[in-house]
Amino acid sequence: MPAAKKPAARRRTAKPKPATCPDCDGNGEITEAVRVGTRKGRTTDDHQTGLCLTCWGTGEAPTD
Repeated sequence: MPAAKKPAARRRTAKPKPATCPDCDGNGEITEAVRVGTRKGRTTDDHQTGLCLTCWGTGEAPTD
């Protein structure tokens, strides 16, 4: 009696990576210039980071 064959192993296909967000380049954060002054709102040389509102910090492009 011949030996039983092993079942063929199933190959997993890699899921495609989601597209990166066009606004934050996949970081999830954007930099904003700091503005001072109530009347004129002068822009300074300083920057602050903030959450990307397009992808809500995930770094993935929105589907809609």
